[in-house]
Amino acid sequence: MTILQEIHKWSKAQPAWQQDAIRRLYVDRTLSGPDIDDLYALAKSEHGIEDPNERMPAALADTDLAPPPVPDRLVQISAIKNLVNVNALAEGQSLPISLTGLTVIYGENGTGKSGYSRVLKKACRARNQAEAILPNARKETGKFGPPEAEFVVHVNGTELPLAWKGGHASPEELSEIAIFDSHCARAYVDNEGDFAYVPYGLDLLEGLAKACTTIKGLALHEIAANKPNLEPFASIAKTATKVGKLLFGLSAKTKISDVDALATLSEGDLARLAVLNKTLAEADPKQKAQVLRLRSTRFTGLATRVGAAASKVDDAKINALHALVNKSNAAKAVAQLASKQFKEKPGQLAGTGDQLWKDLFEAAREFATVSHAGHIFPHLPPDSTCPLCQNSLGNDGVARLIAFDTFIQQAAETAAKAAKKTAADAYRELETATLDLLIDEALANEIIDAFPEDLTACSGFQNAMLDRRNAALKACGATSTWESISPLPTNPSTLLTAKATALLAEAKTLEASMDEKAKAAMVLEQAELEARTKLSDLKTTVMDAIGKLALTAKLQACVNGLSTTGISRKSTDLSKDLATQEVADALNDELKVLNVHELQAVMKPVSVGGRTQFKLALQLPGGGAPSAILSEGEQRAIAIASFLAEVKLGKGLGGVVFDDPVSSLDHRRRAHVASRLVEESKQRQVIVFTHDIYFLCIIQQEADLSGSPATTQCIGKGTAGFGVQADRLPFDTLSTSKRVKALRQLCDNVAIIHKTGDEAETTRLTREAYAHLRMAWERGVEEVLLQGAVTRFIEGVSTQKLKYVIVEDSDYQAINAGMTKSSKYSGHDPATPAQLATPHYDDLRADIDKLESWRAAVEARKSTVEARRK
Repeated sequence: MTILQEIHKWSKAQPAWQQDAIRRLYVDRTLSGPDIDDLYALAKSEHGIEDPNERMPAALADTDLAPPPVPDRLVQISAIKNLVNVNALAEGQSLPISLTGLTVIYGENGTGKSGYSRVLKKACRARNQAEAILPNARKETGKFGPPEAEFVVHVNGTELPLAWKGGHASPEELSEIAIFDSHCARAYVDNEGDFAYVPYGLDLLEGLAKACTTIKGLALHEIAANKPNLEPFASIAKTATKVGKLLFGLSAKTKISDVDALATLSEGDLARLAVLNKTLAEADPKQKAQVLRLRSTRFTGLATRVGAAASKVDDAKINALHALVNKSNAAKAVAQLASKQFKEKPGQLAGTGDQLWKDLFEAAREFATVSHAGHIFPHLPPDSTCPLCQNSLGNDGVARLIAFDTFIQQAAETAAKAAKKTAADAYRELETATLDLLIDEALANEIIDAFPEDLTACSGFQNAMLDRRNAALKACGATSTWESISPLPTNPSTLLTAKATALLAEAKTLEASMDEKAKAAMVLEQAELEARTKLSDLKTTVMDAIGKLALTAKLQACVNGLSTTGISRKSTDLSKDLATQEVADALNDELKVLNVHELQAVMKPVSVGGRTQFKLALQLPGGGAPSAILSEGEQRAIAIASFLAEVKLGKGLGGVVFDDPVSSLDHRRRAHVASRLVEESKQRQVIVFTHDIYFLCIIQQEADLSGSPATTQCIGKGTAGFGVQADRLPFDTLSTSKRVKALRQLCDNVAIIHKTGDEAETTRLTREAYAHLRMAWERGVEEVLLQGAVTRFIEGVSTQKLKYVIVEDSDYQAINAGMTKSSKYSGHDPATPAQLATPHYDDLRADIDKLESWRAAVEARKSTVEARRK
């Protein structure tokens, strides 16, 4: 299992925010400010601190990592093709790669080389995933999908097409390919303390430990910023009250409901506190209690009188009177109708049946009890005298009296009388009702003292009752309407009764205060209520303090969980497993090959828990700190050495990819890197991306010297877009024979332009061709005449190649003539440019042929010279 696999497995048991941190470190190796902000929010969320942005942690997926190499499985890439939505790379292109040896892919900056390398990093699950693959910026937004590419690979010799698509798990076979680039290099050299050898991936734990330390600092700062202010209620917290005990023990666990309960006082609580304050402040409680009892009695009496008076004019009484009056009027109307019908009988005097007549008849009934004793009026003997006219009645008179009595005794008349009487009785009851509340001056003053907020509570009610009675009496007489009767205001009897009860209770409290034990209890009760009152005023401050205590408690839990001990232990365990002499030897071998002789990997003892262990450290002779002494180029060489050592120890058969491996290296160390890569290509497939034409030349020369196959590809911009593959390399990198071919192509272009009549462009291209011809002659001297015995930018002289070298007079003459003419037209500023005619393209072609003829002649005599010198 690789280090990355070990860390990934270990991380699954760590908090979710740390898993997210490892994912971020894996992608970009460093944590930015926004990354730290996100991780801090996630760490707090795990301890119950809500994140307003609702960020969620994301762990590194198993498919993001390259699995360990499969023993005896050889995976080789033969082509990358059909790239879609990869930067501005032209679609439908194919980049061939040699299955064996070395493939160098050259491209100038801005030609699309990085697009291919980024696809390789993503598809091969490289450690560095920071560089995103963006779509073509010139395409309309929404018109492109995820990046895609096809790989043609050979697995143990069998061709296998593999498709890769951004956002999906990459083919597992491609993870056999190891990737190195400038970003990976920093993973080996960014260290603290000893310049220790940090294996590929172990810096994840270092970054995680730094993140823990940084986040811990943020949490401690936030704890300090949220320290609650307990000073406003510090004095209350010292009291022996329930409030004091609550505030003294205030913590994150304090229940808000407990604070609410104590801080919420009812009207009864406030009234009780007022009573206690008065009672405990009273100088003569006994006398005061007597006064209060007397006042309570008077208020009770007044409440009784108010209740009794109110019952005389309440809605029930008024409504009943209204109903009786209505009933009387209705009965009267019925009786009047019957009377009308009676009066309309013929032979009767006017007014018969009216009230005066009725009164006269009733008087006769009363008189008959005296004048006709022993008889029941109107049933008198016919021979008797009429009580009214005192004439003889006769049968007709008796019959007439009986008829009159029958009329009066009829139901309508009787009902009318009864209704009128009942209504009259109710009227007189209301009229004579006692509505005077008997409020004298002393009682009035007591009422004012007891109810300062409503001075007219009782007197106003009495006036309202009187007004209501007058209005009802007027309504009975039809001089006013029943609807005009105003309702009674709130009956003060309840208020008076409550006040009387309170006064009585206060009196009892005063009487109780004369007992020392009872008084002590009152003092305690007063203290409790006063503390609750103060708590009510400070409730917001207390709630804020509880909130801050809860927050700081959660932050402290977060801090407690930020220990780096477990991380350091895991790092130590992994380092211990890698701190072997085999690793040290492999690293030293690579350092030596790359000419970093002054640096050595050593097994350095360290003490962990009282036990001696070892770690790999990089040391300089003399003990200086390598990070302060080594140049950027030297550190880059160390990174390459570390990478190659790990590839070697990994026992895998897969190829390696280098993206601009010689950045920051001087020309001498570039040669060592080129030589090492050529040597590695004898063991496995090596793919190199570079924009450094000098490095390209060096690596070609090293490949030629070692006899190893080296394929070169060129990436440039074509009509279809960027990243177009071409076999034609820059002119500087070509051999003499290939330069001749390129010059002939240039000559053909000159001929085409010449036939268009564009003299200026023809002159420019001709001069450019002669400049390249001059370079070709120079290359010919180095490569053909001297057979590579002396090569520019290559250290040392290949003296063994001198066995092929001989310089004839004809060589001198041909070279001198070719260089002279080429220099004449190759851009040097002539003394008289107006007199210097541009050669015809046929002359140019002839001069190119002279170079090729000379080259062929020298190569032809090579074997003869060699044979002669054996």
